Amino acid sequence: MLREALSAGYDLLKSGSGSLDAVIAAVVVLEDSPLFNAGRGSCFNADGEVEMDASVMEGERLRAGAVAGVRRIRNPVLAARLVMEKTRHVLLASGGAERLAEKHGLELETPEYFRTERQQSALDRNLKNYHGTVGAVALDPDGNLAAATSTGGYTGKLPGRIGDSPLIGAGTYADNRACAVSGTGLGEAFIRAAVAHDVAARMRYRGESLASAARAALAGVKKLGGDGGLIAVDRRGNVATPFNSEGMYRGSIDRRGKMTIAIF
Repeated sequence: MLREALSAGYDLLKSGSGSLDAVIAAVVVLEDSPLFNAGRGSCFNADGEVEMDASVMEGERLRAGAVAGVRRIRNPVLAARLVMEKTRHVLLASGGAERLAEKHGLELETPEYFRTERQQSALDRNLKNYHGTVGAVALDPDGNLAAATSTGGYTGKLPGRIGDSPLIGAGTYADNRACAVSGTGLGEAFIRAAVAHDVAARMRYRGESLASAARAALAGVKKLGGDGGLIAVDRRGNVATPFNSEGMYRGSIDRRGKMTIAIF
């Protein structure tokens, strides 16, 4: 599935599309899969319902859009783009976001579409799983960066809980002057550490390399008792994928089409 997602984004870049199109295409593939905690495979809250969050950001003009607490949108990342491009806002929640999605013809699904045996089992067993958030970052030939992130939160969360994924600067950030970042892990810690923006800020203000900035930002999560990881690419095409959890599904594809996929 990671290969399919990487190919979806890379094919668009090869055809002349920009980085924003590429990251959204990659995330849509992962949202449509029941294997990840986003879109169709989203985990259940304490009431046994799905509440999904997503965001997008482009680095040229620092435009961003996000949705939170949506229950019927098949691809929340597409709704996040609508917020960015069709409204004056950055973040829309629940019913308001769903009305916008419906107005612009996005696919809406019934609760049954999102109900997978894997996530039902996690809820039944009271597993506090928050891994499986999906994201993508990209640099296009014009030097523009973009990031997208989508999640179902974590199993058994309180209804109405919103994590870092739809919060610009916490779970998602893109700035052509530095890098594009998408994070996954304990959202509360990522919010408190402003992880995604911290990576870019360290590069801009301290002159740190992408790898060094990414490691330092993630260390801030660990100090707060959280774990997780992030994927990032800078304006020169360098890639960083640090994590402090047991593993993190991740992959990258370079300008020559060479694909790399890893878990541990």
